[in-house]
Amino acid sequence: MKWGIARTAAVVMLATAGGCLSPRGDAPPMHTYQLSLDTASGEGRPADVTGSVLLVGQPQPHPGFESPRMVYLKRPYELEFYATNQWTDSPARLFAPLLVQSLSQTGTWRAVVALPGSVRGDYRLDSSGFIVQQEFLRQPSLVRMALRGQLVDLKESRVVSTKLFEVEEPAPSEDAYGGVLASNRAAAAMLAQITSWLQSCARHAPECNR
Repeated sequence: MKWGIARTAAVVMLATAGGCLSPRGDAPPMHTYQLSLDTASGEGRPADVTGSVLLVGQPQPHPGFESPRMVYLKRPYELEFYATNQWTDSPARLFAPLLVQSLSQTGTWRAVVALPGSVRGDYRLDSSGFIVQQEFLRQPSLVRMALRGQLVDLKESRVVSTKLFEVEEPAPSEDAYGGVLASNRAAAAMLAQITSWLQSCARHAPECNR
């Protein structure tokens, strides 16, 4: 009798454990998105063989934006995360190759090199505080992207210019995918601002420090 009870209990425990370990059929799928340019921008202008070499550091994320999780706000200052939607990597890491590509296509620099690397440069672009978030504070929702850039003259060991970039793009739909589309447009707009700023710095134009 005792053996039968023990055997029944063991079977129940194994069945319960099996249910816990087996995948749930009703679990929603995870959607993963890229941060990229909407359209191909071509090869750009030829590099200036007399120009300077620009080193580009990895953009540093703002606290709370270090992971691939997609951030949204329903009220100021409170970060929330989509449960079944994410980026392929942290937004800052996804933005880095787009930045190098965009700067390489301007023709302003002899070479644009991503750090870390062994190439000696004339200037270095540092960036920090990178954020990308979908804000549901008004309708339609919008994506806000922000980044602080700093250009350093490596030969003179001095900061040439520091500038804060911030872009807002309305989302075409009130969901995560609408935020993705707006984020891609925001990235293109921010890249245009950054490349224009650095071109003015390379020309030693007054706009460099505005």
